[in-house]
Amino acid sequence: MTTPHPSWDSSYTADMPPPWDIGRPQPAFARLADEGMLRGQVLDAGCGSGEQALLAAAHGADAAGVDLSPSAIEQARRKAAERGLKVRFQVGDALDLGQLGQTFDTVIDSGLFHTFDDDARARYVASLASVLRPGGRCYLMCFSDRQPGEMGPRRVRQDELRAAFSDGWAVESIVADTFDVNRGPFPTTTVQAWLATFQRT
Repeated sequence: MTTPHPSWDSSYTADMPPPWDIGRPQPAFARLADEGMLRGQVLDAGCGSGEQALLAAAHGADAAGVDLSPSAIEQARRKAAERGLKVRFQVGDALDLGQLGQTFDTVIDSGLFHTFDDDARARYVASLASVLRPGGRCYLMCFSDRQPGEMGPRRVRQDELRAAFSDGWAVESIVADTFDVNRGPFPTTTVQAWLATFQRT
């Protein structure tokens, strides 16, 4: 397992939560859950403090979450206990999801893809493929090149998403959406995103 970068873990031990940790699921994933898309065995890759995995569990999924940050996983487990939800949260590396020894029907990525450089992107997509069953879907939200300025994470273009998921995947849709944020370095509480749906072939 990769040792967590200190900045990731410290994000969850600071006085203020990180910008991406809004204390509830992202609206895009809440819509997917309401539409019955977060079903079966669901993995939240880079789950942070667990809101998307907890959302899936609340909608009847057999949910799991993995994150590099021990502090984030501790918070996620605490939330699960407080809400009476059964979710398997564990510290782990999204670049090596095969370590989980399990396959899934659905994978969630809420703000992880855009943290990787080009080399890590390829490793990440291969890691996702190693745990997603054929016919399973990955719902991925990432920072969009439509977001003005340079603050925050690397912007991602649609063609970059299509290229990353070109081998062994079907691109079902890539649509404009938004992330809710706790401001942080941003002037507003919403930022531009892509919501992509990929099916494992």
